[in-house]
Amino acid sequence: MKETLVLTLLAMSNAMLWAADSPTSEITNGQIRALVYLPDAKNGFYRATRFDWSAVVYSLQYKGHDYYGRWFQTTDPMVHDFVYKGPDIVASPCTAITGPVDEFAPLGWEEAKPGGTFVKIGVGVLRKPDESKYDNYRLYEIVDSGKWTIKKGRESIEFTQEVANSSSGYGYTYRKSLRLVNGKPEMVLEHSLRNTGTRAIRTSVYNHNFLVLDGHPPGPGLVITVPFQIQTRQPPKKELAEIRGNQIVYLKTLKDQEVVTTALSGFSDGPKDNEIRIEDSRVGAGMKITCDRPLSSESLWSIRTVMAMEPFVSVAIEPAKEFSWNSTYDYYTLPASAK
Repeated sequence: MKETLVLTLLAMSNAMLWAADSPTSEITNGQIRALVYLPDAKNGFYRATRFDWSAVVYSLQYKGHDYYGRWFQTTDPMVHDFVYKGPDIVASPCTAITGPVDEFAPLGWEEAKPGGTFVKIGVGVLRKPDESKYDNYRLYEIVDSGKWTIKKGRESIEFTQEVANSSSGYGYTYRKSLRLVNGKPEMVLEHSLRNTGTRAIRTSVYNHNFLVLDGHPPGPGLVITVPFQIQTRQPPKKELAEIRGNQIVYLKTLKDQEVVTTALSGFSDGPKDNEIRIEDSRVGAGMKITCDRPLSSESLWSIRTVMAMEPFVSVAIEPAKEFSWNSTYDYYTLPASAK
């Protein structure tokens, strides 16, 4: 009990320190306490052009465990993605984010001329600087971040972003609700995207799921389970982790610049395979992520400070139509015998 209290207080103090200068909000249902960064073009914690600005969770506490937090120590605008500098991990502004966050593929990049605009859902209208390939680690000029509306409740926060870009024909109303289920250790991310432009929206979205469970590095005791038999062309390094049927099992604690990454295939074309279970017997906690849309692809990426399962969903919306998808996060502790 004493150890749990210490861990909780430490997580709370760290979370408060990280959020000191950024607009935030707290929600709770009595079982889960979640701390969330809010979209803000001037003072927001995340103002880059890769990830959706809404529902950025920087701490989620359940029974003394904290599932999210910073996996990097500092940021540097000169860094591409992230780098190792001595004991620190330094992230670029585009990568420096926390928690279960969404990223959409860009709209209108290929046809935009240099100096023209393209769209990133959850970010806004961006400037295309030159003829180079789109790079999601590159920081692009934000021409219009749209109109953000935020509705706060005790157990939920609803975000709405409205973007119109008449020059490209793309426009949308994007709603995302982060809701804690009453009486249960569950969080639901509810998304809806309405096409308000004149062009069809063809994109994909995935959640990066930056898991930093109690600050432990990925290692033996950490197991990922999916409903299907995993197939991959590039298995993880055999000394670090291995695939066993429908599971990925870590064999060594990641350190230095070690990485465990693989693309998963073998899933069906139905939503039943869009489920991920992650358990860590070292800390005695786990989580299950389910989505009501089928997978288009799925990947695992992990380094010494973070583990991320990335489920992708395809999005296709004709003008005046709407597309929705929901993801449910169940948090739980493991039996004492499993520790």
